[in-house]
Amino acid sequence: MTAHESPRLRADATRNRRAILDAADELLTQDGVENLTMDRVAAAAGVGKGTIFHRFGSRAGLIRELIFERAQDLLEHVQSGPAPIGPGAPAAERLLAFFDGFTGLIGDNIELVMAYAGVGRDSDDDRAAMMHQFWQRHIAALLTELHPDLDVELTAMLLHTSLGGTFVWEMIRRGETERYRAGVRALVASVIATPVGSGQMT
Repeated sequence: MTAHESPRLRADATRNRRAILDAADELLTQDGVENLTMDRVAAAAGVGKGTIFHRFGSRAGLIRELIFERAQDLLEHVQSGPAPIGPGAPAAERLLAFFDGFTGLIGDNIELVMAYAGVGRDSDDDRAAMMHQFWQRHIAALLTELHPDLDVELTAMLLHTSLGGTFVWEMIRRGETERYRAGVRALVASVIATPVGSGQMT
């Protein structure tokens, strides 16, 4: 590789990566997780199947990259985006905005979420654990502002758990996305409004 070729090759790699991710995302949306194959992704992206394996390692690696891209967008909005999901709004508004954002991510990407659940975590990729820890800390920090006497660690975990699972995915696939989102919002709002005393919710 010569010096003058390097930027072009990097640009080609970046372009191929984007084309592959976009093609996989579109196929998931159109045809569901069951029909996502590397052959179809390669054809839709206009690249060789070997290019996908070289870039992502496997179908599972491609799916993980797609889900982390979505999660990273949400994380950046939480860290530095506009209020209320980003800094600057009262804790109650930020907490509701965060859960609205998370339920929106799941509802808009249900096939991808289910695909990710099917392939599981990669033991060599610690991004999933880091993301999970970030969400937990963020929820707990906002709950601490609202109710210092609350068992925020447990409550954060319970609220976070309400976001996913087979029951939720089935609801969304049945077309009940708005019911799911409204239910989570009502749950979070009830925690925000709950009086707390002596370390327990009353």
